[in-house]
Amino acid sequence: MSESIQAVVIGASGYVGGELLRLLVNHPNFELAAAVSDSRAGEAIADTFAHLSQAFGNTTFVARDQWSKTIPDGSQVALFSAAPHGASAETIAAALATASSKGLQVHVVDSSADFRYAEQASWEAVYGASHGAPQLLDQFTCAVPEHLASIETPHVGHPGCFATATLLAAVPLMRSGLSESDLFVSGVTGSTGSGRSPQAGTHHPERNSNLYAYKPLNHRHSPEVTALANAASGRETKLHFVPHSGPFARGIHVTLQAKAKSPVSEEQLRKVFIEAYADSPFVEVVSGTPKLKNVVASNMCHLSVASDGDSIVVMSTIDNLVKGAAGGAIQWMNRLWNLPETAGLTAASPGWT
Repeated sequence: MSESIQAVVIGASGYVGGELLRLLVNHPNFELAAAVSDSRAGEAIADTFAHLSQAFGNTTFVARDQWSKTIPDGSQVALFSAAPHGASAETIAAALATASSKGLQVHVVDSSADFRYAEQASWEAVYGASHGAPQLLDQFTCAVPEHLASIETPHVGHPGCFATATLLAAVPLMRSGLSESDLFVSGVTGSTGSGRSPQAGTHHPERNSNLYAYKPLNHRHSPEVTALANAASGRETKLHFVPHSGPFARGIHVTLQAKAKSPVSEEQLRKVFIEAYADSPFVEVVSGTPKLKNVVASNMCHLSVASDGDSIVVMSTIDNLVKGAAGGAIQWMNRLWNLPETAGLTAASPGWT
């Protein structure tokens, strides 16, 4: 496909929205048609994201009811939603109604949690609110791209950042049958994972030179990670997850531990992961241990393994804003439009961030 596809970013003034805008600049097929932000409508993108001033000049954010005005009827549209959990579904439903009225051909990738559950009741039990568009649930699939060879729905709910890092570490292990089903996961995330709006956990004096766990064994994304791991591996998994806030802005480091069913060597484990991701351009099994600086600002996931025979360790690093959100969303959108999966996502990590 060589023609340009119109790209629309909903929730474009947040951190994930800003990353979507940055990545779209160099995409060979997606051309930004609208950066949607009700709170900043009419303001220049560069006033919010100064690092994007050269790319977008005087381009402004638009309100939700204005995004389709400059898109010709019948156009192809890649609609990305970076709206918050609980607000994204209703916004997407309205956007799809508008698209239908203009005869637009649309694929949606949602970075919120609103379409990560197949059942309305499951979502509402976790988030304690009514789902904003239950009629659309069967039009979305949720998985990391590496674990699903084909997709039958027109839209995708992208797993979150902790989920992406954990699933990439967990699913090949569970599929291999080498470990017991209990997975013990400790993850450390950067402050951008909490979003653009300031709060106690992202306040610099509190976060800098500090490390602490939060919501141990009670994180609200644990049930969705468990459900996705079960679906991708075909095994029942019990996840014991302890997230931590780290003293850095970007990145996630996950350490997964499990008990081996019988003695297993590190070489056996490496073979499992190398074979699992042999055709996955954004996953690399590295020697030693993975480091955040080698993946930050890229769409890569670096994995490594360790074993003492009885215990298994899998380590996973990603950029929470890229592979865990905006980059993963573009990766999915490439597939939905039958484009090369790597389109617009091949920039290397800067390394010394």
